[in-house]
Amino acid sequence: MTFDYDLFVIGAGSGGLAASKRAASYGAKVAIAEYDLVGGTCVIRGCVPKKLMVYASHFPALFSEASGYGWKVGNAELNWEYFITSIDKEVRRLSQLHINFLEKAGVKLFSGRATLLDSHTVEVDGRKVTADKILIAVGGRPVKPDLPGMEYGITSNEIFHLKEQPKHIFILGAGYIGTEFACIMRGLGSEVTQITRGDKILNGFDEDVRTEIEEGMTNHGIRLIKNNVVKTVEAVPEGFKLTLSGEDQEPIIADVFLVATGRTPNVDGLGLENAGVDVAATSMEGPGYNTTNAIAVNEYSQTNQPNIFAVGDVTDRINLTPVAIGEGRAFADSEFGNNRREFSHETVPTAIFSTPEAATVGLTEAEAREKLGDAVTIYRTRFRAMYHSLTGKQEKTMMKLVVDSNTDKILGAHMVGENAAEIIQGVAIAVKMGATKKDFDATVGIHPSSAEEFVTMR
Repeated sequence: MTFDYDLFVIGAGSGGLAASKRAASYGAKVAIAEYDLVGGTCVIRGCVPKKLMVYASHFPALFSEASGYGWKVGNAELNWEYFITSIDKEVRRLSQLHINFLEKAGVKLFSGRATLLDSHTVEVDGRKVTADKILIAVGGRPVKPDLPGMEYGITSNEIFHLKEQPKHIFILGAGYIGTEFACIMRGLGSEVTQITRGDKILNGFDEDVRTEIEEGMTNHGIRLIKNNVVKTVEAVPEGFKLTLSGEDQEPIIADVFLVATGRTPNVDGLGLENAGVDVAATSMEGPGYNTTNAIAVNEYSQTNQPNIFAVGDVTDRINLTPVAIGEGRAFADSEFGNNRREFSHETVPTAIFSTPEAATVGLTEAEAREKLGDAVTIYRTRFRAMYHSLTGKQEKTMMKLVVDSNTDKILGAHMVGENAAEIIQGVAIAVKMGATKKDFDATVGIHPSSAEEFVTMR
């Protein structure tokens, strides 16, 4: 059978872009469809604009800290409209850059929503296109719990387009998105209240990381309300009135309400049933949360249909941009590059761009003890970085190594503090290669730096 394309990719986000360009480099005839700006969640409403907001949120602290070094800094004021507009311009510049990359690679871009008609046919805005292989890379989307008043809340999609800076923002959710935006908005000068259903933020991260970030956030003026859920949200002249489940918890009034309770694979309207593609149920715990579906794939990102594949957040494996890129490239290598290989989901580093910042790679202490019991040794240090010796601030840095006592192998590395992501990126190489604590001990530290503590802990 003759097809229009060797590969048709649905979704021009991180995974789809990486796969399409890699496949085209092997000589495949490739097309990709996208109904939104090219670039996906990361470029449009995720990593990139968020990190720009993180940078902006740090300037007030830098202005304050400069005085400790003898600098006199005048009154500072944020021009919110200029700030938001500048971020949007950069997002659109990057989106156009990705379009240029597709053109250079010889990938045909279809602007429109793609739907599967059968296992080899896709429809894009009324046009039918056939392909030998199809890759689904449509990512995920934020979801709100089915609770009263959630229609008043914005999500991480809309927060980048607020016309005015919130005076008081209420954040429902204590995962990395809610936590990062709590820190961003507080750094920019807004009053911030964050609520979590549990007794601590950032479920799933190492306990020491969770504790250190939470303490830092509280010290920076973020109000954390734990063990509560939202009962009702009402529109009032001042904004929104939120009533919580705690009997002694007074209602809260804020002018912006951010719902950051999770994301779900973006499978609706794809026509998966037309092509017979299986999905796997995933459950978001807690009242008001519904079961959602992710596309089921094997270790080669292949669905139950031999010619249909899926990568990235739509598969709900590890929902990180570099993982989607890695999965996309592994798919292209396997199917078009005569190099069949799996993408390893083991020892994937990640960061939380909160204030304080955190980064981690490998096992948490709890995960290691669950696997090895008492055969785990923990090395931990907590200190005030040299930078703050003149600022007068009591900002703390925490570093931690989780070591297998039987083999001396480092199972996990965790850090909370300035430049944590930059530092853990290098440490992750060593952990991925199977470095031991002795290897770290034998490495000469760079002095004076915070990073040297990773090779001097005893």
